[in-house]
Amino acid sequence: MIRDSAFIKTVFGLKMKQFRQRSNLSLQDLANATGVSKSYLNEIENGKKYPKHDKISQLAAALNCTYDDLVSTKLDKSLAPIAEIIQSEFFKEIPLDLFGINKSNLISIISDAPKKVTAFINTLIEISQNYNLSKDLFYFAVLRSFQELYDNYFPEIEEKARIYILENLLSNKPNSEEFESILRAQFGYEIQSLNFEQYGASGKLRSLYLPEKKLLFLNELLDEDQKTFILAKEIGFNVLNLSPRPNTYSWLDFTSFEELLNNYFAGYFAGCLLIRKEILAQKMAFFFQMTEWHPMFFENLIEEFTSSPETFYQRLTNILPQELGIKDLFYLCFTKKKNSDKIQILKELHLNQQQAPHANSTNEHYCRRWIAVKNLSNLKENEQLTDAQISHYKDSGLTYLVLSTSQKNPFSDGTNRSYCIGILLNSNSLRKIKFAKSDQIKTINVGVTCESCSIPDCEVRQAPPIRLEKELSNENMKRSIERIRASIL
Repeated sequence: MIRDSAFIKTVFGLKMKQFRQRSNLSLQDLANATGVSKSYLNEIENGKKYPKHDKISQLAAALNCTYDDLVSTKLDKSLAPIAEIIQSEFFKEIPLDLFGINKSNLISIISDAPKKVTAFINTLIEISQNYNLSKDLFYFAVLRSFQELYDNYFPEIEEKARIYILENLLSNKPNSEEFESILRAQFGYEIQSLNFEQYGASGKLRSLYLPEKKLLFLNELLDEDQKTFILAKEIGFNVLNLSPRPNTYSWLDFTSFEELLNNYFAGYFAGCLLIRKEILAQKMAFFFQMTEWHPMFFENLIEEFTSSPETFYQRLTNILPQELGIKDLFYLCFTKKKNSDKIQILKELHLNQQQAPHANSTNEHYCRRWIAVKNLSNLKENEQLTDAQISHYKDSGLTYLVLSTSQKNPFSDGTNRSYCIGILLNSNSLRKIKFAKSDQIKTINVGVTCESCSIPDCEVRQAPPIRLEKELSNENMKRSIERIRASIL
């Protein structure tokens, strides 16, 4: 976050640069006129240094302006948009350094065309508002971009988890008792089960941590895998020394992007403890060498590590790119509430390419031909469905092998979840995944949303292709205009 002192430095540098350019002086010219080194002047303009009183007087004389002109934080009309941006929540809260962006360089870019850059950023903000992109959705989108930038693989966390596993002699499939003992002995936790409903809390509240007492309350309705993951995550917060952090699970609110990022890192560490990288990579390499698709084998493989398909699928997004070289993939988690036909994407991740489908906030209907969505609709009480499909996206021409598991969410009132991982079929993946060529797996033409789908006579279409029809109407209009021009000219 840019503090007041940093803002003052930034404004001074921008104003000095503006006066210098108005006087047609280079940095070297200004250095010669003032006796101040060129490198120091460059640091001033980039908001890194603030000169002393005597140097400001020298600079003002060389730039044909007054002392007050330089030190005032008031910006003229041409620079005012920059102050608006660098003081905005957008600039303060987004951790640009995570993406390798230097703030001073960004300010320099903005200062070259302040009105245009401000208009561009304001356009992005307006688009997010028009598409119902709230603050939390915006920050989650930033987090996904961060994950995708690093292929969702963080070797420092993997290594710390590996060392922690060895030092504490953790079993290959640790349970909640193991983690609870660690939290009590190593970190001084007190852990209690509690009936949250008697306090009027929503069924979504799984845990509550009171840091002032190191007291962790766990919802008494948690199953073993949910309890184990929460405890593993608490270990992650402590081992990685993550602060600030959320104190509830599921997520209620967050005060900053840093808190959201720390929550992700703790969850990543938990995944490392629960599913060992080397073992999963070895098992998946063997599984991919099978020439036929066996859904029960895949279900048993998940069960070897965890009873939570969600934890398993998310861990695959860490391991497949790094350990098996399968980088073109996406992960999606769908939800469907009881007595509702509405399908929502709860979580998503797209590695290496921007593969469809993406979540949208425009209430369009996701394609019912996707295997993960199809299974949600066919799921029976207390049933788990695992299946595979070759999804061919007719409009983009891309084809994916999609593995999916659907189940009733054991912690919610009739809400079903469906998890899937889609692997782009190319020479690399076809060489590594033998059963991708199996006749057992059906190839299905799919779209993204019904509103944008060009598949004719789709048997499960939920809405007319209004976006596509509009695009076709515009194309027809362009062709008509060309015919008119050709007939006259």
